[in-house]
Amino acid sequence: MLRRFESCTRHVSDSPDPERVRAAASRDSDATVQSTLLGRVLGSPAVPLRVLGRGSLPSVYPVTELAVASVAAAALATRKLLAALGHDRPDAVLVDRRLASLWFGSSLRPQGWQPPPAWDPLAGDYRAADGWVRLHTNAPAHRQAALRVLGVSAAREEVAAAVARHPAEELEAAVHAAGGCAAALRTPQEWSRHEQGRAVAAEPLVAWSDGAPGGALTLSGPPGRPLAGLRVLDLTRVLAGPVATRYLALLGAEVLRVDPPDWDEPAITPDVMAGKRSTRLDLRSAEGRASFERLLAGADLLVHGLRPGALDGLGYGTAARAGLRPGLLEVSLSAYGHTGPWAGRRGFDSLVQMSTGIAAEGMRLLGRDRPTPLPVQALDHATGWLLAAAAVDAVAERLRTGRTRHARLSLARTALALGPADPRPTDDLAPEDEADLAPGLEHTGWGPARRLRPRSPSPASSSTPTCPPAPWGRTSRRGERDEAHVRPISSQGHGPCNLISAAPIAQSAERLHGKEKVKGSIPFRGSDRRPRRASLTMACRPWRRSWRGSSGG
Repeated sequence: MLRRFESCTRHVSDSPDPERVRAAASRDSDATVQSTLLGRVLGSPAVPLRVLGRGSLPSVYPVTELAVASVAAAALATRKLLAALGHDRPDAVLVDRRLASLWFGSSLRPQGWQPPPAWDPLAGDYRAADGWVRLHTNAPAHRQAALRVLGVSAAREEVAAAVARHPAEELEAAVHAAGGCAAALRTPQEWSRHEQGRAVAAEPLVAWSDGAPGGALTLSGPPGRPLAGLRVLDLTRVLAGPVATRYLALLGAEVLRVDPPDWDEPAITPDVMAGKRSTRLDLRSAEGRASFERLLAGADLLVHGLRPGALDGLGYGTAARAGLRPGLLEVSLSAYGHTGPWAGRRGFDSLVQMSTGIAAEGMRLLGRDRPTPLPVQALDHATGWLLAAAAVDAVAERLRTGRTRHARLSLARTALALGPADPRPTDDLAPEDEADLAPGLEHTGWGPARRLRPRSPSPASSSTPTCPPAPWGRTSRRGERDEAHVRPISSQGHGPCNLISAAPIAQSAERLHGKEKVKGSIPFRGSDRRPRRASLTMACRPWRRSWRGSSGG
């Protein structure tokens, strides 16, 4: 693997300067850890990988190396897709180590506005009678479940006092039984002995299976938009799934995100909705089910992050989906894996870090007095890039052989790929500067923003989203009907990877042609956070004919 991994050129003088010696040793250690983690995630790819840049996110775990490996997986899959479409094969895959790290945070930099806080006031870590518990209360239903179990009002001090009276694992189980989300702090050793930990360890990083055969898939997108014409139905929520479908959208796929009427995740929507359209459907209503079935019948790829068995409970199990859309490609993710007693358990990145020992190792190795997670939601982001890689791989395989492939991933299995903690000293990333950002503004549905770009020497051509990020059901903050809402910005790619001698994985913007108006209105909050209503005017390119009129309003 080391022969295939090329780190950036290092210049170290013969001077015995301790700082230079330490820096050189750190970079050599980075290269070794990077090669090891690339091997765990990618195996031995037949294409040379070049990793440029220096510095790491501050963590006792190799978070930057995980970022590089997962981004490289998506780039390698895209190279296969280009070959399947008959485009020139790139000679190598380049990943910018620094940009991969930054994209594991947020790729969007609002100008003059800010998204709402990422966390509900009650969410967080609490001391239990015998350890620590994390409550995840961002969703109103999860918040109410935790409060019912604890028997207190929505005051953090009351919650803390109530949690302190309960053993951690008993409270964890009670909150989940009530329909909420919680996780007790476990060490890596405790997780490896746990029945679910053993089940996850027995699963592959990407579990592949064959689906029902279907008709031929024909795509003819240019190298910069190789997924143009692919219809993707997106049933994912914060955060791994939306990261994956953002990548597919930026490769040209027609992504439609579907959420229930009461779901919202305003803190991340501006970052992850680029290039997508969206709608809300109630799958417990006859009208919602009819709309969903029309959408499913017209889709080429289904991406979902529902718990194992959730679609079956709605009447859309594997056989039903195959009946509605023979040959449907599928990629899915879960929190705690697809086997074992916790396969159906609700979970999020921060909870999985508590369960699998990541937060405990951070606390122990850094000498902290409370759980210490990774500096970013790395399990979400890495699983998102790996999910995108699996989706692109499935499309490429379909084009080459006609085979229908399904893939399953989980946050807990990605945590295992991260490997053991490694508290070695590393070079921190330099502060973000203007050179990290694409020139120009991206006009989102909330206000103007800048987006990260790659710092790569490779030639790049642009790939453009069909519509800018916006609240669900619309693409314009004010609902204007007759002007474009995205100005042209950069022709440089906006992702942390490039395919050398080929089009990059990119996002830049262009003026949009054509609009389609969907009847109805939705409540939303503008950039000033004031509630208002707006017509569902989509200032985007029109849908393919087979999708029109089936969004359910």
